[in-house]
Amino acid sequence: MSAPQSPIGSRRRLGAELRRLRLKTGLTLDDVAERMTCSTSKISRLETGKGLPKVPDVRELMRIYGVTSDTEQDMLLRLVKDGRQHGWWEPLTEGVAPERYVMDSPGRYAALESDATAVRSFDITVVHGLLQTADYARAVLTALLPQHLPAEIDRLVRLRLLRQQALHRAAPRPLELLAILDEAVLRRPVGGAATMHAQIQHLLDMTERPTVTVSVLPFGTDILRAHSGHFVLLEIPRELGSDVVYIEGHAGETYLDAESDVDLYKDVLADARRHAMSPDESRAELRRYLDKFAPRRKAHPS
Repeated sequence: MSAPQSPIGSRRRLGAELRRLRLKTGLTLDDVAERMTCSTSKISRLETGKGLPKVPDVRELMRIYGVTSDTEQDMLLRLVKDGRQHGWWEPLTEGVAPERYVMDSPGRYAALESDATAVRSFDITVVHGLLQTADYARAVLTALLPQHLPAEIDRLVRLRLLRQQALHRAAPRPLELLAILDEAVLRRPVGGAATMHAQIQHLLDMTERPTVTVSVLPFGTDILRAHSGHFVLLEIPRELGSDVVYIEGHAGETYLDAESDVDLYKDVLADARRHAMSPDESRAELRRYLDKFAPRRKAHPS
């Protein structure tokens, strides 16, 4: 199974190549902007993969940087073409109203996750989206987005399920996932007992995959830095940019990519993992909650 690809990766790869070529020629951003008769920020955005690349701009940059190899030119122009494609998530997010406190930009996180090789998360409220069943996801989204129409919720559920294909992709390799769940996530009956029973069974099934780890942080653990809120660490290939920390909060979504910020959250996550149950202990805990939410047979009168 192949996972959906993101044009953001092509833009970042193009940006990295353009930056390499600029540095090779010894030019500064200001030097290039002057020769291109454009703003420095435009060149910077192209190099960071945040700008939408255009063929004439890249051709002019290749001229400035002295790129004469047909192979290198073709590679750069192919990245321009790939970077201008629509994201696979856009048909599902187009027209879906953003919600400041839950979902600033419905497709932004999906784009970053598509480029990641590993996802590490600490979840204090609900199961991570990559591990949610459709019914559980629908219950979560319906509760958090009460103003959205059922059709919009359905599209967001489909988006969430499509993201999960990365865990099963064959190439380049399956997305690695470490999900540290506070025990409160297992206790909270999202969608009711039947939905929770199916969700926990799904968690157990997913832990059979070698690239998926679920660790439970038990109630008996003292307060940790991680308890300040849910966050996700996205590990991005070096050629596509830096790792990113994604945080949800009442002020909206936050994305951090400064090395000092990423290192801080790596340390917070490592601390939570040290206090969490081992994978085997976590599976035993999941089975305990599976039994807790199992349907009970009604006793027949004698």
